[in-house]
Amino acid sequence: MNQSQTSAKKAAVLGAGSWGTALAQLLGRKGMQVTMWAREPEVVQSINEKHENDIFLPDIPLSENITASGDVQAVVDNVDLVLCVIPTQFLRSFLVTNREVFPPGVPFVSCSKGIENISLMTPMEIMLDELPGKYHKFLAVLSGPSFAKEVGLGWPTNVTAAAKDIEVAASVQDMVSDFYFRVYTSNDTIGVEMGGASKNVIAIAAGGSDGVGFGHNARAGLITRGLAEITRLAVKKGGNPLTLAGLSGMGDLVLTCTGDLSRNRQVGHRLARGESIDDIITSMRMVAEGVKTAKSMYNLSRKIDVDMPICDQVYAALYDAKPIDEVISTLLGRPLGPEIRG
Repeated sequence: MNQSQTSAKKAAVLGAGSWGTALAQLLGRKGMQVTMWAREPEVVQSINEKHENDIFLPDIPLSENITASGDVQAVVDNVDLVLCVIPTQFLRSFLVTNREVFPPGVPFVSCSKGIENISLMTPMEIMLDELPGKYHKFLAVLSGPSFAKEVGLGWPTNVTAAAKDIEVAASVQDMVSDFYFRVYTSNDTIGVEMGGASKNVIAIAAGGSDGVGFGHNARAGLITRGLAEITRLAVKKGGNPLTLAGLSGMGDLVLTCTGDLSRNRQVGHRLARGESIDDIITSMRMVAEGVKTAKSMYNLSRKIDVDMPICDQVYAALYDAKPIDEVISTLLGRPLGPEIRG
């Protein structure tokens, strides 16, 4: 898309955490007029007056094409694209409150990763459950290995846009991609979402492995066996196993399990060093989705009968206060078997 075509477009970004701000920066850099919705008045003020989100994405000057507001209806008025970056556990209540104000006929893209604790639904499933039918054709998800800071800085990133209607995914691809931010398309929304949600739980395990002083062998094993159980879950839910070998599966898993910017990896690392989960959560301004998702994964895997031993032990460490040495013993003491199950 050329610059004149892009500059005519308007976008709404709902949620002004680090990821929402990075996506707004990406679109603003492309020449789009971007309005962000932020819950916190101090974030709105920082973006409008300083052209910086000094709370959630500091030290990155924002495009002059970006403004912010606390009024959802004003933010989404007459836009060509809506990116929804509301954390999964708060998404339903946000949609219920605002379900009639969103513009029909334009892509409405979930950019959050997780599984709701009570319903065990992904963001796409929540959107289908709560939004009127006139929006359903235009729903999409965006996921992949993408630290907010690196996207905000304009560093190379590859992600996947998935929608049941591949033309909607292609429209998102067209509006969101630029030279450094490459978007691929898929129609496997459940596979993309399950990869994005589950990798946060495995990242807590990987952080724990690093925190107790294990080496690269242990981390690589956790990532690989973690991918196996994520794939089992996604396939049981109707996803394509090849999706989990791609950006939203293996790509995002590797990033989140190894990158120092990963909040979920930090949770596991600190937990293994002896901090309580309550103290860790209290000290973190931004959400580590894997903590909530671990509970959802535990209940979902039992509901649909999928074996997920690593995710089970992350749940035990977070919610049953199971000591880390016992978690390690449980995982390493599992019976041996074939690597690939028939």
